[in-house]
Amino acid sequence: MSDPTKRFPLACLAAAVGLSLSAHAAVAAEGGTMLPRTQAASLQDAGIAQRHQRFVVRYRDGAAPARDPRAAQDSLDAALARSGLAAAPATGPAGALRASLLRHTAGGAVVVRTSSPLDRVQAERFVEQLAADPTVEYAGIDRLLAHAGLVATDGSVSATPDDPDFVELQWHLHGYAGGVHATGAWQRATGDGVVVAVLDTGVTAHPDLDANMLEGYDFITDPVLSRRDSADRVPGGLDPGTWNDDPDVCGIMPSSWHGTHVAGTVAQATGNGIGLAGVAPDAKVLPMRVLGRCGFGYDSDIADAIVWASGGSVEGVPDNPDPAEVINLSLSGWYTCEADSPMQTAIDTAVGNGSLVVVAAGNSNWYQDVAAVTPGGCANVVTVAATGREGDISYYTNVGAGVDLSAPGGDIVYDQFSYIWQAWHDSPEGPVPGGASYAGMMGTSMAAPHVAGVAALVQSVAETPLPPQQLHDLLVSSARPFPWPIQIPRDRLMGAGIVDAHAAVSAVLDPPCDPGEPCDRPLVPMPVYNRQPMAGLASRAGEALLFSLEIPAGTGPLSLATHGGIGDADLRVRHGEPPTLDTADFRSRRRGTNAETVRIMRPQPGTYYIQVVGARSFDGVILDVRH
Repeated sequence: MSDPTKRFPLACLAAAVGLSLSAHAAVAAEGGTMLPRTQAASLQDAGIAQRHQRFVVRYRDGAAPARDPRAAQDSLDAALARSGLAAAPATGPAGALRASLLRHTAGGAVVVRTSSPLDRVQAERFVEQLAADPTVEYAGIDRLLAHAGLVATDGSVSATPDDPDFVELQWHLHGYAGGVHATGAWQRATGDGVVVAVLDTGVTAHPDLDANMLEGYDFITDPVLSRRDSADRVPGGLDPGTWNDDPDVCGIMPSSWHGTHVAGTVAQATGNGIGLAGVAPDAKVLPMRVLGRCGFGYDSDIADAIVWASGGSVEGVPDNPDPAEVINLSLSGWYTCEADSPMQTAIDTAVGNGSLVVVAAGNSNWYQDVAAVTPGGCANVVTVAATGREGDISYYTNVGAGVDLSAPGGDIVYDQFSYIWQAWHDSPEGPVPGGASYAGMMGTSMAAPHVAGVAALVQSVAETPLPPQQLHDLLVSSARPFPWPIQIPRDRLMGAGIVDAHAAVSAVLDPPCDPGEPCDRPLVPMPVYNRQPMAGLASRAGEALLFSLEIPAGTGPLSLATHGGIGDADLRVRHGEPPTLDTADFRSRRRGTNAETVRIMRPQPGTYYIQVVGARSFDGVILDVRH
């Protein structure tokens, strides 16, 4: 391991380690060290989120304001007058508060901007009077959302492709207890031909991402958040940084490079000689910038981006040439997702266009109900909660009946190797030459793209693309149960289980057999690695789990052992082909125990196949490989 107090450029293949928190205050780490407050500060703490200057209004079809901008302006003026806000002294540049039309949304609404910010009470009074107009179908605050997983403490670890650091750092891809079992899926699916839209802070140039990035779009229309001189939307989807140096806006904070990390989880290149791996390494990412300064973005901009990403039309923006089959939203806001809200309308449109919408459950630190957040509490989405390295519940995740399934989000229970490691950028403000690097982060922001990547794997091998509801059902039904002895408390609902890439790909490639008919299925082993225990193994009596181990020439003695858990599991090992009861080269069958051991003093180079077989049903067993 390299010195964890230093940072290195990408040329040194080092990684910046971070801890992401959804912090309402500083959090105590081991030994009493205090982790610094980061831009994960809650929306309630942010000054920019305490003032409301944008609103969304949808007029009824056929009503005069829906056809005539002058009638719409009259409607706004009347609502201000009824609210008593128009008479407020010196609230606007001309001494009186004004409301003006900014633009139309893809959902048929208009975005309205007041000449001065309103506090919460004033904003709710204005919305109430807007809704009182019989020509108005919907009125609401254009609320801010934020990403749900950020970087804090510094350090580094060397990174090389496909082996030492993939094995050591990316438990979330290959770990049996807490990972998504991507290594088993990669033998049959890599995401080729599938587009995943990542609606986030945008992405930075990165040699481990560039080959899989499409030209996206920047949908931010507020110059304060976008750092652009105009409110125009522009092509590119690049991340100029989310840092903030104005304490009156949202506090002093560095850039998160959140979108780069999320995009890396979905489709970071694999086997290219640098860096780490992504869930769907041959998928294409459509980067969409919807979160800007402080990591914030407006509901109306995010809603339009959802529609555009799915292939829908948005006023003032050329149609998307690469519609996404999967849309990832690693962001969250603390307000209920109403049925007629811009966000829900946009999600419904995207699903109607054929896109699966995957969203983060959000981070509360106190297991809050996902029904209280957007888009985690919206309908027609796949809502994802977060688990840790052992498949246990992460301390920060939101929960509830609205959660569909869980995925690795990382935790601080163990050490820095418990984070989610992916691409990043090493600069506190804007992008800098040579800044491409790697980071460990955590949050439901990290969990959602694991599901989006698995969805891409499934779509890449489906005979025809699965409709969103069918894809949703497949991901949920193929999720594996939380590992024994992990017990999720009954009041902390985490969905069907942990998303499983291997099982999901198998479900679409290996349809159920007809009862009574012979059924030959391909046996796809799960790779295991030296000194990386595979925990949480479970199976029924008479059934076997199959693993593979690559042994290079010159390897010394090989030890294979199982232990822990309940039940009775046997061990079979064979070189070159999967073993059976009669063909195993080595076996261990101690009756009534899971403590099985096989030692091979002079292992042959090549592939060893390992079966953990149920003499009786077993659960919570650990397979340990050492050489």
